[in-house]
Amino acid sequence: MKTIMHVDMNAFFAAVEQQSNPALRGRPIAVTGSEKRSIILTASYEARAFGVKTGMTHFEAFKRCPQLTLVPANNRLYTYVSTGIMALFQDYTPLVEVSSVDEAFLDLSGSLKLFGGVERIAYLIKSRIKARFGLTCSIGIAPNKLLAKLASEQRKPDGLTISTAEEIPDILEQMPIQELCGIGRRLGQQLHGFGIFTCGQLSRFPLTMLKKKYGVIGDKLHAMARGIDPSPVIPAEESAPIKSIGHSRTLRHDLDDRQAICAFLLQLAEMVGRRARRYQVSGRIVTLTLRYADFSTLSRQQVQVDYLDGSEEIYRASVKILDNLSLDQPVRLLGVRLSSLRFKVGQLPLFPIERRQYLLTEARDYANDRYGDFTVMFGSLLEQKDKGSHVISPAWRPQGVRSVDVQ
Repeated sequence: MKTIMHVDMNAFFAAVEQQSNPALRGRPIAVTGSEKRSIILTASYEARAFGVKTGMTHFEAFKRCPQLTLVPANNRLYTYVSTGIMALFQDYTPLVEVSSVDEAFLDLSGSLKLFGGVERIAYLIKSRIKARFGLTCSIGIAPNKLLAKLASEQRKPDGLTISTAEEIPDILEQMPIQELCGIGRRLGQQLHGFGIFTCGQLSRFPLTMLKKKYGVIGDKLHAMARGIDPSPVIPAEESAPIKSIGHSRTLRHDLDDRQAICAFLLQLAEMVGRRARRYQVSGRIVTLTLRYADFSTLSRQQVQVDYLDGSEEIYRASVKILDNLSLDQPVRLLGVRLSSLRFKVGQLPLFPIERRQYLLTEARDYANDRYGDFTVMFGSLLEQKDKGSHVISPAWRPQGVRSVDVQ
């Protein structure tokens, strides 16, 4: 039987801010994006005591906690700290799966004898994170990833919960189904319609009916309710190749001016192209995503004749898609994605004009890698004050193509 650990950093963004600024310690704070219409990204435990939650607007948060201090997000600091924490886990096992900027799974099955048991490893990790970064984490230990994540949620902050195989049926019997990873609000409501509110009830519900309603997902739901999860801990080097590279941006103000929209598309195309070139991939499908002022969202894609990784090519394809749309209302969010990826063959273009463009792009990428994003840029972006990635994507990882530099 495997021994899986789930490490969940406590109120990560807020805790990092409190650690870096002693004046914030012990006070209710909330980390928010730098954009004017940003929401609460995370709140300290002092703020959570007043009911401040992730996703709230500033108005809602101040209504709950008038003495709340808003702190602009320092995403570069968070990714730097996260990278250090994830590297620390490698001292205990090579089988580390980073699931987000503040969470990871560790397969400790082969490491227990080396370090004196799972409980000792947990306390070693906790003490080292506390000593080096001044942060706390909650740790769950169980026979699989599903149960380890459930265990880490049981005692927060700074908790340690070990769930053995013998305890699992009792733990799951009265646990609400929404606690299971993968059961969101909509699916939960559907299951409630069948009279299923707890994992125990879900485990006893006829499998044939679940499969009839949800297909293969029905099998998974039935297994999850019984604490069964065969998925392995997959380290970064063994993870499946990525299928797309994309960036999106919520705009400071809703835009209906085509020129202003195209300026943001060029910026996004450069960010996508740079990542594609850095990791030696090219793609054949360009997708443009728009979110309007009323939050309605549409995505349109176009298959290219050739595989591409050039920022200008990605931009032109995005604009072509845009020109085939009728903008019914101002645009709130823009996104550009490159998919149907393949690894490139390292070869200089044959023709002089193409070779010149290739070398110019290579020089621009080199300068920006060395001195920072958009140090060298297209002339039309010079007046654009708001550049670069300002959010940490859920897909962010400390290494590889998913490692995105954020502002």
